Amino acid sequence: MTPAATDFDRNVFINCPFDDDYQPVLQSILFCVVDCGLHPRLATERLDSGEIRLDKIVDLIRSSKFTIHDLSRVQASKKNEFARLNMPFELGIDFGFAQSGAEHLSDKRLLVIAEERYKYQVALSDIAGWDIRAHNADFEEAIKQVRGWLATHDEADRSSSQVIGDYLAFQEWDYERLLADGWNDSDIRERATPELLGAMRNWIAVGRPATF
Repeated sequence: MTPAATDFDRNVFINCPFDDDYQPVLQSILFCVVDCGLHPRLATERLDSGEIRLDKIVDLIRSSKFTIHDLSRVQASKKNEFARLNMPFELGIDFGFAQSGAEHLSDKRLLVIAEERYKYQVALSDIAGWDIRAHNADFEEAIKQVRGWLATHDEADRSSSQVIGDYLAFQEWDYERLLADGWNDSDIRERATPELLGAMRNWIAVGRPATF
């Protein structure tokens, strides 16, 4: 099922880092969202060189009732390196939509997560007092936090342990399936986001098999 702007109530925009170290957390969040019957939306879902990136992001945020913002890469990690401001910038766009009172946008629901709970409030002091959830760079904890948040909005009916167990089963099934199709480890790591999401939806559709 391909999400669209008209799926506002089912769309979940994910604003997060895309570096290799973050991939285990990102993939677990994607699975959790799909497992809850919702549509993950993120910048890498559409790879169109002719599309202006900021326009695409604004469109994705506007068309998503639920949004997850991970601030784990705000701080510069090396001397003379600039801090990464994309994630806080996109959080600001989303917060502006939610506060605008325009049409259905007041129904938007935001989750802010980070590797550590309070560290990033130093860089973004305006969000002091917000309930920032920590995932500790652990995929299981990320699933727990996202699933718990969705449950508060009546969008999750399975336990965290069930989602985590199914995620591990999906990983094994997907890896074996791709190897059988002639993929190698490099191919699997470099797979585009739409392919990964398609595999997650297909695994659920065929009954969540334990192995390939």
